[in-house]
Amino acid sequence: MKLSLEGISKRVGAETWLHSMDIAPRSGAVTVLLGATQAGKTSLMRIMAGLDVPTSGRVVVDGTNVVGMPVRERNVAMVYQQFINYPSFTVRDNIASPLKLRGEKNVDARVRELADKLHIDMFLDRLPAELSGGQQQRVALARALAKNAPLMLLDEPLVNLDYKLREELRDELTALFAAGDSTVIYATTEPGEALLLGGYTAVLDGGELLQYGPTAEVFHRPQSLRVAKAFSDPPMNLLPAAVSRDGVQLSQGPLLAVPADADESTLLRFGQPVTVGIRASALGLAQGRAGVVLPGRVELAEISGSDTYVHASTAVGELVAQLTGVQRFELGSQVSLFVDPAQVYLFDQTGALVHAPGRGRVH
Repeated sequence: MKLSLEGISKRVGAETWLHSMDIAPRSGAVTVLLGATQAGKTSLMRIMAGLDVPTSGRVVVDGTNVVGMPVRERNVAMVYQQFINYPSFTVRDNIASPLKLRGEKNVDARVRELADKLHIDMFLDRLPAELSGGQQQRVALARALAKNAPLMLLDEPLVNLDYKLREELRDELTALFAAGDSTVIYATTEPGEALLLGGYTAVLDGGELLQYGPTAEVFHRPQSLRVAKAFSDPPMNLLPAAVSRDGVQLSQGPLLAVPADADESTLLRFGQPVTVGIRASALGLAQGRAGVVLPGRVELAEISGSDTYVHASTAVGELVAQLTGVQRFELGSQVSLFVDPAQVYLFDQTGALVHAPGRGRVH
């Protein structure tokens, strides 16, 4: 299936829910819609599914504009944050329903295969009301996968599951998507989930499409501050600075000798204000390392999974460092953070990216 959205917009009364955008999801690869709540992800999915009609633009499927085509005439599978199952059907019958409609053989074997992958095989003879919310969500997900529709829309499908199960199911879903030929659209608010799913990512904010491309490229080379903020968890550290002859000078802080590319022409001028962006994972403990050291005081230390997030107040501003491993810090204690100038981003006064780590300045 070849899907493309051309000039799609959505207005409701005086409000603009979606600004005009073009996007062509890749068949056989996951396209992630990444953005905060009310970024426009669900509105865009509903237009793709045919549940809503855009104010302007075309939804083109295999060369045909399907705007206005009833949803019942489209072969689409959609899973919402809030699970939807047939309450009078057992889990087995819920998953089997799209298989039986297609007249498939070996229905029971396929049901068991999906139930096993989604860890609900022990619930096959139960009714949805006898399951927890997370279990019911997995039933809805299994039924959508069983439909094997050419277009699969997943609106934060793992949000109701616990952390460990989310991690397991992401791996399973990535493998399932890779093995199929459906066009998969997956909405999430979590940058980490977008990175784990890979494929392509469309970053949305306030109904605008900010950037679309291969996930790794969008993450490593955000075109603007808005994209960098949306695709960073914890948020990217942003610090005011000015361009100097030898790099960039942090306000109330040290000089960062940011490596320049070989091209002599540059968008940066001496004295020009810039915003320095440093991902939390690019900050570490100094511990005798040569380079730029930022002394600070620990305001908060959080342990999440196998990482420790240290919030520190420094002369250049509040910083968050993501440190590997479980580490202990006393509140109010002194800490010295290290930053490698080769790992910083630079954004100009308009918020546009002008330098990315390892890639030189942007022209």
